[in-house]
Amino acid sequence: MGVSLVIHPRNPYIPTTHMNVRLFVAHPRNEDEEAVFWFGGGLDLTPYYPYLEDATHFHQKCADALAPFGADKYPTYKKWCDEYFYLKHRDETRGIGGIFFDDLNVAGFEQSFALVRSVGDHFTKAYMPIVEQRRHLKYGDRERDFQAYRRGRYVEFNLVFDRGTLFGLQSGGRTESILLSMPPIVRWRYQWEPEPDSHEASLADFLKPREWL
Repeated sequence: MGVSLVIHPRNPYIPTTHMNVRLFVAHPRNEDEEAVFWFGGGLDLTPYYPYLEDATHFHQKCADALAPFGADKYPTYKKWCDEYFYLKHRDETRGIGGIFFDDLNVAGFEQSFALVRSVGDHFTKAYMPIVEQRRHLKYGDRERDFQAYRRGRYVEFNLVFDRGTLFGLQSGGRTESILLSMPPIVRWRYQWEPEPDSHEASLADFLKPREWL
């Protein structure tokens, strides 16, 4: 069971975001054996027009969510996120990252569930202040066009690398539900480059693993 969401705002100044929390349980055939469980999840941010304060805020809330469970959790799960949401064929990350984890069970069910619940509870704290800060910014065709172009990277990741998408399609799941995370409007261009020193060009500096805190 799990909760998975992707938000693709119309306003290009508001980043796309993804959050997922999940639990798998494998019950043994032998009643004398215990069930095996593991948790997974995370959240990440994909801006089109980047702002350093947004990235710092988002990562701070990710760190806050994991702080009660050990000082090692945020740097470990941040690195995992950077490595997972990486487009090898583009040599860039999908966005500015966040946290990602899987196979979580060593601490026991209650402690693992508490960590996952904390991640879920911190999602709105991480994302909504950014929405409130950016939602009044004016935009036009130029910004919408750039947003649609950059959304192409999101599609490329989901179809080429995302384990959940690949598993769903290969296992014969409901296609409409599996592809529900795709952005509604996307464009591709051949070898397009932004104007030098433009706000669009500044995005490239954000699409590399770095320390935000």
